Amino acid sequence: MLIRLLSARLRRYQRPIALLVLLQLIQTSATLYLPTLNADVIDNGVVLGDTGYILGHGGLMLAVSVVQVVCNIGAVYLGARTAAALGRDIRAGVFDRVQSFSAREVGHFGAPSLITRTTNDVLQVQMVTLMAFTLVVTAPIMCFGGIFMALGQDVPLSSVLLGVVPVLGIAVMLIVRRMRPLFRTMQERLDQVNRILREQISGVRVIRAFVKDDFERRRFHGANTDLTDLQVRTGQLMALMFPVVMTVVNVSSVVVVWFGAHRIDNGDMEIGALTAFLSYLMQIVMSVMMATFMFMMVPRAEVCAERIQEVLDTDSSVVPPSAPVRRLRRHGHLELRGAGFGFPGAEAPVLQGVDLVARPGEVTAVIGSTGSGKSSLLGLIPRLFDATEGQVLVDGEDVRALDPDLLASTVGLVPQRPYLFSGTVASNLRYGRPDASDEELWHALEVAQARDFVERMEGGLEAEIAQGGSNVSGGQRQRLAIARVLVHRPEIYLFDDSFSALDYATDAALRSALERETSEATVVIVAQRVATIRDADRILVLDEGHVVGTGRHDALMESNETYREIVLSQLTESEAA
Repeated sequence: MLIRLLSARLRRYQRPIALLVLLQLIQTSATLYLPTLNADVIDNGVVLGDTGYILGHGGLMLAVSVVQVVCNIGAVYLGARTAAALGRDIRAGVFDRVQSFSAREVGHFGAPSLITRTTNDVLQVQMVTLMAFTLVVTAPIMCFGGIFMALGQDVPLSSVLLGVVPVLGIAVMLIVRRMRPLFRTMQERLDQVNRILREQISGVRVIRAFVKDDFERRRFHGANTDLTDLQVRTGQLMALMFPVVMTVVNVSSVVVVWFGAHRIDNGDMEIGALTAFLSYLMQIVMSVMMATFMFMMVPRAEVCAERIQEVLDTDSSVVPPSAPVRRLRRHGHLELRGAGFGFPGAEAPVLQGVDLVARPGEVTAVIGSTGSGKSSLLGLIPRLFDATEGQVLVDGEDVRALDPDLLASTVGLVPQRPYLFSGTVASNLRYGRPDASDEELWHALEVAQARDFVERMEGGLEAEIAQGGSNVSGGQRQRLAIARVLVHRPEIYLFDDSFSALDYATDAALRSALERETSEATVVIVAQRVATIRDADRILVLDEGHVVGTGRHDALMESNETYREIVLSQLTESEAA
């Protein structure tokens, strides 16, 4: 999977990679040539006392060293730039793919895992690519080149290499084989640590309210300890490589000196040749050690590549149409025909056989007990996920056939949990329509009953909003989210329990102002509070994903037991009448 990911992403960098390989080839060739020059200096210069020969070949060695250094610097520079560009491209690819996901795919992976895959996993692949550019290109050239050059110095002594290289390779592979499953588990435990940390940061108020600080601390400590223990086990295996490699190196050096000394004593070998052979032996072993560095990183990078590719290979269940509809004949007419939705592998669908008609100038309300599928029904309209059965029609066209931009401009959603982005009040309100004027922003704030508190904020429209809107209250967040969709001016307004954090007076004032503002638009409201929806033109009652009643408040009170139970759980008989 790592090879597949890299081959697909590195095609556009073929020229710098080719230049990098050329520089590495020159640099490695220079490195392999230096011991031969050194042997000539010893045999023909030092032993014979020829100072001129020493100076001449010493200058040549210096020139070769300069070439080696320059090529090495160039190769490392190109490798670092290419690896960084690769990391950028993979992050962008994962981000673009996640942006296309529906709520179903996001829920399948989970936000903490997607964050880890986009950051830590990509970093691991980037690092192993950098190591490959700087070490793996050099290692095989130096290994096989070293063997060839060692054979040129003394063939009988080169038999030592027949035992050294296989032993090193087998030892490294046995260790790496045990490390690979540990790395996969490590990434999963890192996901778990991220998930717990994210939950604790997001739910810090709940933790403090229930005095669960110690419990959450123990929970994080458990996940952190599990990750640490696994990293220690992995580190122990990684640390085992170096003693194994160095033991083989030292033993082989002793063997070479032992047999080399006997061959020099017999006159079968020169002193310079023994020195060069030892240098080539060290270069061969160093190449194996460089490969060892790679083998230490490859298993984890391979696991990370699998996790990244899993995201990239996942297609969104919300697919853009191949021949999209770019113009609608009517304006704001919404209809659901036998619509249903179910998650893959679920025992029962969330929604089943839902029929709904919402017209411009009308308010349609959806009410039901918790878990009855109200938010899921609303999510089908802007295609947060697609219906698994039936149709969702906007102005007579299936939403799956509409151009995404057209659907986004036609439908405006205020979600159950309104989210504000870091920036200013103005930047959040202009999220759906960047060219909106300040007057339009103030008007939307006034309708949403948010003008007063925005005027009191330092800077007014330019007042700072923290990430997620954490520096404003829940009710203020809801009103700013409503103002944002009013600035957008869609033809269909979807309010998913968007008044739950408001007091009754603000709720009533907001609904009165909205009625005037959206008099020609289609409005669909999901609410738990009966007072919010009792005056709607049409009320849809949901129970366990099925429509059990449709009508106005008075008619449903007389004919629908489910609706009557919901109303009487909040109001008295006289208030309901």
